[in-house]
Amino acid sequence: MKKMARLPSVPLITHDPNFSIWSPVDHPAADNTVHWSDAPKQLIGMLVVDGTVYRYLGRNPKVAAMLTDCEITPLSTKYVFTAGGVQLTVRFTSPLLLDDLDILSTPISYVQYEVAFLDGKEHHVEVILHALGTVCCSGERVPTMRQDFFQAGALNVGYMGQMIQSPLKGSGDHMTNDSGYVFFATRKEDAEVDDPPEAYTRMLRCRKITDAPCSFTLMIGYDEVASINYFGRLLPGYWARNGKTITEALCEFAEREEEILARCEKFDRKLLRDARRVGGEDYAKIVTAAYRQTIAAHKLVADENGELLFISKEDDSNGCAATVDVSYPSVPLFLLYRPELVSAMCRPIFRFARMPIWHYDFAPHDVGRYPNAIGQIYAAYARTKFANEGYTYPPYYLYPSTVDAYKFETQMPVEESGNMLLMLAAVGYACGDWSLAKDNLDLLRGWCRYLLDYGEDPGDQLCTDDFTGHLAHNVNLSAKAVMGVAAYAMILDAVGEADEAKTIRAEAKKLADSWLRRADRKGGSPLSFDGTGWSQKYNLVWDKLFDLKLLPDDFYRREIASYLPKINRYGLPLDNRSSTTKSDWAMWVASLAENKLIFAAFAKPIARFLEESESRVPFGDLYDSVQGIDNKFVGRSVQGGVFMPLLMDKWRNKQ
Repeated sequence: MKKMARLPSVPLITHDPNFSIWSPVDHPAADNTVHWSDAPKQLIGMLVVDGTVYRYLGRNPKVAAMLTDCEITPLSTKYVFTAGGVQLTVRFTSPLLLDDLDILSTPISYVQYEVAFLDGKEHHVEVILHALGTVCCSGERVPTMRQDFFQAGALNVGYMGQMIQSPLKGSGDHMTNDSGYVFFATRKEDAEVDDPPEAYTRMLRCRKITDAPCSFTLMIGYDEVASINYFGRLLPGYWARNGKTITEALCEFAEREEEILARCEKFDRKLLRDARRVGGEDYAKIVTAAYRQTIAAHKLVADENGELLFISKEDDSNGCAATVDVSYPSVPLFLLYRPELVSAMCRPIFRFARMPIWHYDFAPHDVGRYPNAIGQIYAAYARTKFANEGYTYPPYYLYPSTVDAYKFETQMPVEESGNMLLMLAAVGYACGDWSLAKDNLDLLRGWCRYLLDYGEDPGDQLCTDDFTGHLAHNVNLSAKAVMGVAAYAMILDAVGEADEAKTIRAEAKKLADSWLRRADRKGGSPLSFDGTGWSQKYNLVWDKLFDLKLLPDDFYRREIASYLPKINRYGLPLDNRSSTTKSDWAMWVASLAENKLIFAAFAKPIARFLEESESRVPFGDLYDSVQGIDNKFVGRSVQGGVFMPLLMDKWRNKQ
C-alpha cells in the first residue's frame, strides 16, 4: 500500500466557524467526525456489499472497510476503500475559491462517490451517508428535530434542523451552530435522500443502490438563516445578500458542478506547484494543511451598504470576532489571492473605532464575540453577573462615551495599532487600492502617533503573544512599531500627502536606527532591550516585503543564522522562555531565508509535526517544539501566515 497523506485532523467540510466537520483519525471509520473544537458533528458512512455492512466513515459496530489510499489537497480530501470485492472512492470538496466570492461564501460542499468492482463478479451495493442531529446543534444533547423532503428541479432534497429556531443564540469560543438547517441534495437519477425508517432518532440519509459500477454526487449544505449580528443588524451570508435561498444555491451548484470542481482541481494543482517550487514537498504539505482551515475560520457577509466584511472567529482562544492580532498573521494568504478580503477584515474595526464607547488613541482589539459583532469584549470590565461561555456580551456599540468599559492594562495598544497600519499598507501595495486607508486617514494618523510616542521602547503591555504574559521593553513589539510607522508613510505617499509622508518616513528611519543600535547583538537580537534572552523577530518581514531597506542585509543574515541552532524536532521556539513554537510566525521568519536549504530547516520540522503529532486536532499554531503536542490553539485563521513565503516570492518578483 502506498504511503497515505496524513494530517493530525483531516478536513472534510469546511466553510465557516460553525459549519466545520473534521475526521481526527488516520482511518475515517476509526472515530466519529467532529467540529474543529472537538464537539460531535456526526456523519456516518456505510457500504453494503451483497448484504454485508462495512463502515467507511464514523464509528459504529460494523467492520471497517479497508482504507487503501488517502489524498489531501488544499480544497479536497479523497479516500479510497475496498470491501467485498468492491472499491469505493469518496472525495469531499469545499470549493473555497478566493477568485469567486459567491462560490467561496456559499456553504455547500460536494461529496463525490465512485463505485468500482475489482474482482470481475456481480455485486449488489448500497452506499449510505447519514447526518445525525449533532450536525444541527451545539453540544451533545440533541433537541427535537424537524425534517422534510422535497424535489427542487432535478434534485432530491432533504433538510433537518431544530424544531425551535433561535438564530444567533448566544456566543462563545467552543459553541457551534445552534440554529439553521443542514441540507442533503442529489440528482433524482443518482440517489435518494430520506429519513431511515429504522432509526430511533431523526437523521438525514443519502442512499445509492446499484448492481453495477457507478458514480454520483451528494451536496451537503447548511443554511444559518442569519450569520452575523453586525452592530444590531442581522446579516445573512454574503452568498444570500440579494435574497438567494439555499434551495436556489443547491440547484445552482448542481448545474455548475463540473465547472466548479474543475476550477478547484486547477487551483489545487497551481498552489501545490508554486509551493513545491518555493519550498519543496514539506512546504506543500504545510500550505495544504492551512488553506481550508484559514478561510473557514471566517464568515463573509456584506453590510447595509454592500461593503464586504470578512469576520474571523478567534477559534480556541476566546471566540472574539474580527480580532486584529488574529487577522494580522492570517493576511499573507489573502494578500496573495484576494487582497480586498484584508480590507474586509479591517472595515469592522474602523466602524467600532468611531463609536462613542471607544475613546482611546490606539486601535481596538476586536469587535465582539462571534457571531455578535457588537463592540470589543477583550479587556472589558464585567458589567453583568454572567459573561460565560454561551452568553452574549453587552451591546457596547449602544453605550455613550461617558461609560468606562475597558481596562487599559489588558489592552494591546502598540500591537493593534501597528497591525492595522501594516494591513492597510499591504492592501494598497498588493492591489493599488488605498481607498479604505484614505477614508480613515484620521484614525491611522492617531495610531501612528501612538507608535511614535510609545513604540520605540514599549512599556509593560500585552502583545499578540500574550500567552507568554506581559513583557516590558519587548524588542519584537518595538520592531512592529518601526514597521507600522513606515507603513503609514507608504499610505501617505499613496494618498497624496507628500509632505507628511516625508516627515513620517524620516521618523521611521530614526526609529529603525535606534532599534538596530539597541537590538543588534552578537549571537542574535535579544528578547527585551535589557539584553536578555532571544525571540523570533517575525515583525521585521515587512522590511523585505515592502522593500523598505530600513535594516541592512547583513543584520538579517546574522539573525537568521542565530535561529538555526535553536530549531527543535518540531520547530523553532517562539523565544527562549519555553520550547513552545508558533508555526505561523516561524514561516514568516523562514521567508527571510536566502536559500532553500535554510528555508527547509524551518519548514521540515513543521511538516514533521503534521505527520507525527499525537494531538488529533486541526493544524495547531501553538505547540511544543520538542514533543509535538498541541498547546490549545487549533483551527485558527492565523495559519494563513504560512503563506508568507509564497507572498514574499511573488512580491520580490514584482519589485
